[in-house]
Amino acid sequence: MIAAGDIALIFADTDWHHMDGGWWVVMMLGMALFWGLVILGGIWLVREVVTRREHKPDALELLDRRLAEGTISPEDYRERRAILAGSAAADRKGGDR
Repeated sequence: MIAAGDIALIFADTDWHHMDGGWWVVMMLGMALFWGLVILGGIWLVREVVTRREHKPDALELLDRRLAEGTISPEDYRERRAILAGSAAADRKGGDR
């Protein structure tokens, strides 16, 4: 059976000297940095998943899809694509139509 004096000796004999010199501060900051990065990584991942679901196609993507679905003819596709490509080039140059 363990006597009360033995229990006091066990608690009094613990060696906490390995954390002297301020290393506990480094460990605490490291732990805070680790968990901060885990939380920020989770937030980033959720934002990436949500924004990919909300992708809105541009005009050329919609035109390509309409041609693939057969709702417009190839001639109509070429004509509209030329118009869109011309307006995109004018927008990049900063000019008006």
